[in-house]
Amino acid sequence: MMDCTSVMRNYSRYLLVIFNFFFALTGILIISIGASVKAYYNEYESFLDEKYMYSSDLLIVVGVIIFIIAFFGCCGAMKENVCMTTTYSSLLIVVFILEILVGIGGIVLKSKTRDVVENALITTMKEYDNPKYNETTALWDQVQNQFQCCGVMNYTDWMTSNSTDHKLPISCCPIPTGATGVMTCNQDNAYKLGCLDKFTDYIEGHATTIEGVGIGLAVLQILGILLSCYLSKQIRGDYETV
Repeated sequence: MMDCTSVMRNYSRYLLVIFNFFFALTGILIISIGASVKAYYNEYESFLDEKYMYSSDLLIVVGVIIFIIAFFGCCGAMKENVCMTTTYSSLLIVVFILEILVGIGGIVLKSKTRDVVENALITTMKEYDNPKYNETTALWDQVQNQFQCCGVMNYTDWMTSNSTDHKLPISCCPIPTGATGVMTCNQDNAYKLGCLDKFTDYIEGHATTIEGVGIGLAVLQILGILLSCYLSKQIRGDYETV
């Protein structure tokens, strides 16, 4: 009959294989989330700091590493190879640290988002309608249309800006379906809310995603670290006994 230690080792091995199967799936999920967040951030790149791009890039890198590490975990568990399981445990610890850093980065970005967005909106507002900054004009129109907002705090910001000769951009007003001809926008039909709060909430939401994925998976990963360390110890013990 198998002794208790052998039974526990077998359970740990199979549990580690199952864990790594789902671990590989989480790697794919992280890559997808990182790519999606990066796409959202790239859409408004002119309004954001480069650190937002780096955070999503790091999430993608972590996802790729996790997917590769899962291979070592499965092979090491099935073959009961002490070298592979030890390497696997070490790599898991490295990824664990990276995920914590990603989570902390998400928290830091989230706390600074409002200031970053406010400074960017105020600065770029002066570039609106300037032929040199067509991209900025298009981005402002996109933000105001998408979030149904006008100006930074409200539509009066455009009155004090030197970018449009104190006129409101057409994107500050809802455009009726099927409307044709020259459209105008004034304070009576302009969106009453500014873009700062709505746009900040949008960016913070994706920063929260990075934060949650990083810290959440790091906590889950502790199980894999414990299992691999236990299996390595048992395998090493068998070699020493032999």
